[in-house]
Amino acid sequence: MKNSASGSGPKRVTTKTIAAMKKERQKIACLTAYDFLTARILDQAGIDLILVGDSLGMVFQGNETTIPVTLDEMIYHSKAVVRGVERAMVVVDMPFMSYQANVEEGFRHAGRVMKETGAGGVKFEGGERIADLVHQTTQAGIPVMGHVGLTPQSIHQFGGYKPRGTSPDEAKAILKDAKALEEAGAFCVVLEKIPARLASKITKALTIPTIGIGAGAGCDGQVLVVSDMLGLYEDFQPRFVRRYARLADLIRESVGRYVKDVKEMKFPSHEESY
Repeated sequence: MKNSASGSGPKRVTTKTIAAMKKERQKIACLTAYDFLTARILDQAGIDLILVGDSLGMVFQGNETTIPVTLDEMIYHSKAVVRGVERAMVVVDMPFMSYQANVEEGFRHAGRVMKETGAGGVKFEGGERIADLVHQTTQAGIPVMGHVGLTPQSIHQFGGYKPRGTSPDEAKAILKDAKALEEAGAFCVVLEKIPARLASKITKALTIPTIGIGAGAGCDGQVLVVSDMLGLYEDFQPRFVRRYARLADLIRESVGRYVKDVKEMKFPSHEESY
């Protein structure tokens, strides 16, 4: 990650920037990235936050869930992303079983991510149950993004990707979890696949920003998986995904033309040869 502190580059987005955006009612734009080229394009386009999501397990590795992703794999992808970024804040998902065993192990793994990748923060899934971990991590100077509602690492416990917080008791628990993360020191919290009314209530109740995914327009910001919004991942389209492009179609068409040109000896041309 290039240093813009000298003023030679774009002003870096930090936790202070993100906090100010909520206070000033500026919406926060966040997307995932898993490689250098994508991260550079997102950064150049003006994205505020880049999440190196463990969603790479599905859209990059082809797994059915995020659970198989390892800490080493997250570090590998995060290094590539960080190299492509000058302005955006990069946050790294802590993968399944990198922090669930105990606070000390989670804290050490978060420290390893920060030390080896150069990222700006880490993300943990969970609420009250990880409050002690969030507190210890933030006290050590590591920014933490929280994540409540539908938490994909708990998908086998939930039994599917259905919306969370639809019952009064569960809605109350999610609000309580979000407040616990704020009190523990998280700089923002992701609200995934919960009713828009509940997300708006949580957003108003917290002083830290909320980043929604399938949680309505009342959040302080929004995040999508980049492969979904660009139309690269075609296996399914969640209701909350807006496809801004259909790159899979464009790539197939482009590769098809290349294959045709090679087989018909139209590529390379004389001008394209040495």
